[in-house]
Amino acid sequence: MTRLLKPSRRTVLQTGLAGSAAIAFGPSRLALAQVQEVKVALIAPLSGPWARQGALKKMGADLAIKHINAEGGIKSLGGAKLKLVVMDAGDSAEKAKNAAQRLVSSEPDVVAGVGSWLSSFSLAITEVTERAELPWLTLSYSDQLTLRGFKNVFQTSLPASFMAGETMTTALNLAEKETGKRPKTISVINDNTASPVAFTKDLRAGGLEKMGLKVVSDDVFTPPLADATPLVQKLRSARPELLLMLPTALSDYKLLLEKMNEFGLSKGRLPVVSNGAPLGTPEILNLLGKDLLEGLIFSIANWPGKGQEMLEEEFKKETGEPWLSQDPLCSYGHIMVMREAIELAGKADRKAVGDAMRKLDTKGGSGRFFPGGNGGMKFDEKGRRVGAEIVFVQWQGGVPVTVFPEAAAVKKPIWVKK
Repeated sequence: MTRLLKPSRRTVLQTGLAGSAAIAFGPSRLALAQVQEVKVALIAPLSGPWARQGALKKMGADLAIKHINAEGGIKSLGGAKLKLVVMDAGDSAEKAKNAAQRLVSSEPDVVAGVGSWLSSFSLAITEVTERAELPWLTLSYSDQLTLRGFKNVFQTSLPASFMAGETMTTALNLAEKETGKRPKTISVINDNTASPVAFTKDLRAGGLEKMGLKVVSDDVFTPPLADATPLVQKLRSARPELLLMLPTALSDYKLLLEKMNEFGLSKGRLPVVSNGAPLGTPEILNLLGKDLLEGLIFSIANWPGKGQEMLEEEFKKETGEPWLSQDPLCSYGHIMVMREAIELAGKADRKAVGDAMRKLDTKGGSGRFFPGGNGGMKFDEKGRRVGAEIVFVQWQGGVPVTVFPEAAAVKKPIWVKK
């Protein structure tokens, strides 16, 4: 862990965490002497039904702050330490917005922030932070986050409108690569909540057909499921080569996978592709068990992969978590992005940091913690990360592991060969 916490000067320069650009924008000696700490913020749900996700996000941010301060703080500010200000987004968009309002009124010296978890929360928060000219990083998927003309919202994920198409294209390519055969038929099962409906909208409106897929069964249900038997009976009769399954409640995943197992459609018989961070949580392993999860593939905006083993091991040791997942990895990476922008700005000022965020164009550094972009960090005129990609994660042996993109994969994907 020593190398991670105390890298050499050469390593720091190579990874881009403190570059020459930061020195070029450095402040006067008097300013350096005055800056003792630089505040950055996290707004995440720390109470209510999404408190677990908020806690994970805080774990990642805390670890990043620890690493940055141990490495000497913000070099262009004379080694000023980062301090994390945390606000609870609660269980509604209104509460998340109130948290943002409290933040900007009570912490005027915060220079940048990250959060929240749900897109609806992030949309509400950024209405407030934009008015305050506070640069804000988010992993939330909603296209609308970066379509409002805001100048200080920066999205590190692939937007939702691209995610569905990329998920299906990647699944088809993986199937063909692993089996030599491209699936021709598909079944779709999803609930009628906002996220899966949005995810499947364009796919149903001709997207799947354009990919050469014939839909042999298509079912939408209202959660929670009381009985998955009718859905799975129809699925068995349809005999698809691929299943796109998008419930939002873990209890519905459990019912569907249990019934599929009962009907002989799991355990290597039917490839199942899904989407979303909850599918990689330790809680789902406790609920479903590794046998039901084995082989399930899900697309996601980020997941630890090759090259991040040391970080994952330290995270596990520090927190007691069984693995590093999307939420802590992204908040860790977001704090590292903030670090680069503050270094470049050379001052603890939110407007200067926002300008620096728009100018970022690094190789290595914080880009190492996000898929795509050739390991760099750069945002386009909308605030979207250039080169963002999806990650495919598959349950193998009771652990969710990265299987795509190939450069980050820690294991090869397992695909049913018929």
